[in-house]
Amino acid sequence: MTRTLAGLDFAPVLPLWLLAAAALIALLALAPAIWRRARGVWWRAACFALVLLALANPRLVEESRETRPDIALLVVDRSDSAAIGTRAAQIEAARREIEARAGRLSELELRTVEVPEAGNQGTRLFAAMERALADIPRARLAGIIALTDGQAHDIPAAIPFDAPFHALLPGRAGETDRRLRIIEAPGFGIVGREVEIRVAVDDLGVANPAGAARLTIRRDGEAARSESVPVGRDHRIAVPIQRGGPTVVEIEAEPRPGEVSQLNNRQVVTINGVRDRLRVLLVSGEPHAGERTWRRLLKADPNVDLVHFTILRPPEKDDLTPLNELALIAFPVRELFQVKLREFDLIVFDRFSNRGILPAIYLRNIADYVRGGGALLMSTGPEFSGPVSLALTPLGQVLPARPAGRQNAVAEGAFRPRVSALGFRHPVTEGLPGANSEQAEAQWGRWYRWLRADARSGSVVMEGPEGAPLMVLDRVGEGRVALLLSDHIWLWSRGHDGGGPQQEVLRRVAHWLMRESELEEEDLSARIEAGRMVVTRRSLDSGPPPEITVTAPDSSITRARPEEAGGGRSVLSLPATMPGVWQANDGRRSAFAASAAANPLEVADLRADPERLRPLLAATGGAARFLGDGATPAIPDIRRVAPGRDVAGAGWIGLRRNGDHTVTGISALPLLPAWLALVLLLGAAVMAWRREGR
Repeated sequence: MTRTLAGLDFAPVLPLWLLAAAALIALLALAPAIWRRARGVWWRAACFALVLLALANPRLVEESRETRPDIALLVVDRSDSAAIGTRAAQIEAARREIEARAGRLSELELRTVEVPEAGNQGTRLFAAMERALADIPRARLAGIIALTDGQAHDIPAAIPFDAPFHALLPGRAGETDRRLRIIEAPGFGIVGREVEIRVAVDDLGVANPAGAARLTIRRDGEAARSESVPVGRDHRIAVPIQRGGPTVVEIEAEPRPGEVSQLNNRQVVTINGVRDRLRVLLVSGEPHAGERTWRRLLKADPNVDLVHFTILRPPEKDDLTPLNELALIAFPVRELFQVKLREFDLIVFDRFSNRGILPAIYLRNIADYVRGGGALLMSTGPEFSGPVSLALTPLGQVLPARPAGRQNAVAEGAFRPRVSALGFRHPVTEGLPGANSEQAEAQWGRWYRWLRADARSGSVVMEGPEGAPLMVLDRVGEGRVALLLSDHIWLWSRGHDGGGPQQEVLRRVAHWLMRESELEEEDLSARIEAGRMVVTRRSLDSGPPPEITVTAPDSSITRARPEEAGGGRSVLSLPATMPGVWQANDGRRSAFAASAAANPLEVADLRADPERLRPLLAATGGAARFLGDGATPAIPDIRRVAPGRDVAGAGWIGLRRNGDHTVTGISALPLLPAWLALVLLLGAAVMAWRREGR
């Protein structure tokens, strides 16, 4: 819009200080005449005034201006907390109404900016606002209106603009919200012990919170238990860790009547169960070249407490060695295999033969130990096929294979161990470096002795010549057994014929025996990654994987079939944005995964509350108004106000009228040109002369 304005202006011929000095001299010259009341003094004063006025050069200035419209900024909060209940609909309706009203106001341009969900950074209200203000000249900024629930997490210490700021909030004042807060939760726990989780229940928006709230606690989808906790005070929850791997604990506080949302009434904690100092008993038989293989492997693990005994001489062999050169103490048979047997997590027999050292009752104890949940590993040699074989004792009842006859049971000859077809799916042997494939033999070194045996149960994961079982893994009752039918694995550690993954194989076997979760051959696991639930099923069954049922935290059910991923694994990936505990079930096993809130700052307080914005509102003179609970939002009247006036009042909010403009043209007309000043000056001088001459 173009406007023309006229006004009086002066363009002095002389500097102002010189004009002021001339005026002072003229006043001093007139003072005596005025004092004597002389004739013609006023005409003389008129002459001086005309001279000074001519030197001041008065002009009539006409200015053409092009006014620029003011700009108001409308900030629309689209974060998750602003979408609870009917808030999103209210904010959208308010946006449309404000844009319509602003369109009817003259010389006002309204720009709208939306605040997106910011992940785990809270609501970045002012970051979005500052990006929009970068394109708006400050001289044209009329004000800012924010449609938000007030939960902003980037409020600046210094106000980045000089304009009214108003906040319009959905709902009504005085909302309440109950939240469950995790104060402290351990990331790890020792299997067989309890850990403590510190929580607190807060009632926000309540003047004097008191009373108690009931907590519901679930662990890995088991039956829930309840506890009563005081509101506003710390409470400790004891959680037993019963297995290795992740334990998912879900804690939920009962809702408070009238609270705005129950979204933050629930918290999920994942605790990883670890074993504390695994105790291993290693009993070595007659000395042989690979005797120290197991010792070096187990001693290398700092989490293993190893008890190692080596039978240097069987009882029936008397070579006249002095007693002081043999063991310092007698072999503690009763203490190890009866009193403290169940304190061990793993028992390893390395080429041990039954020469009367262990009576049958102790071998039966070991078999019972395995059935009750213990772990047994046997690395055998020629002694396994003879009359002193452990397969012929009560311990043979839990072994997965027996020697194939007493004659010709020990076979010798160069061969390369092979991973069996089943072994390609078993986590102990799947993916071993240098392993054989359908097209090629293994690349690792050769062995030269194995035992012919008949596998009665379990899984043959490695084979010798002609498919003979070489490594057999089996579950017996609650326990596990591993049987290695060769004593030449130590050749790999020496690098013979290129060596092989000896350490990796033995490590995997030992960890499988001790129930490490990542080595379970029949397993179902789940995890949450980047907003998706990834379910991994592992099985030795080569058939197509069954359909998996996924239950979301809101009890909604999704069924899908996983895709084969090789190595006995099949994987299913589904979106999982809802916070809480997700459950996957394949018909035999269940797995749980915890999905935390994507934006914990956003759900920490779900009330629509302007308290965080109070300093900004007070500094700019703006106001906070609620839109109400009705279908039509209660939007205050929007007015234009002059600079320096109030910008908010009862039922209205104001946007400043800046009047910013650009001057497009200026014309000046002198009011006392030189010729006119000369005529007037001569006339006044003549009148003064005539008056004084009378």
